[in-house]
Amino acid sequence: MERNEALRLVKKQLTEHRYEHTLGVMKTAIDLAERFGADPQKAELAAIFHDYAKFRPKEEMRKIILEQEMPVDLLQYNSELWHAPVGAYLVKTEAGLTDNETLQAIRFHTSGRPGMTQLEKVIYLADYIEPGRRFPGVDEVRKLAETDLHSALIQSVKNTIQFLMNRNQPVYPDTFKTYNDLVNNMED
Repeated sequence: MERNEALRLVKKQLTEHRYEHTLGVMKTAIDLAERFGADPQKAELAAIFHDYAKFRPKEEMRKIILEQEMPVDLLQYNSELWHAPVGAYLVKTEAGLTDNETLQAIRFHTSGRPGMTQLEKVIYLADYIEPGRRFPGVDEVRKLAETDLHSALIQSVKNTIQFLMNRNQPVYPDTFKTYNDLVNNMED
């Protein structure tokens, strides 16, 4: 799918603010993909579609999670997680995107997963560090991402876990598993 067509489809699903975020994620993802050896075209599409389901009604997302036999434990955690796997499904069924690697990058851009591909890492991190983001710790992760994707990813996952814990919110188990996998596979 071509960039302008993808952006046209996504713009109908998002608020103006979220669309601007998406454009920032797209630019960041292309840059990271080129810098760290992921496919820039797949990164562009995954970034464009990463929040496709962000504003779908919770009941619609809940229904899709159950009907498509996605991990039911998602329903026990913050609904902010739901739009990623639901989005991957809807991008496939509504937008006709069939590339599994791109769909997986969309699916795991909120929780991460052990054994993330380079493309999945790029999309997770691009969503975290895009230029419009302003929160404690983001500048440190941006700096790391200039030279070290792995270290930037570890710090972003760590920040996310600490953020949730500081607010007494549950942390999705795959996010802990992602952190452990990343730390256990640090380059020496």
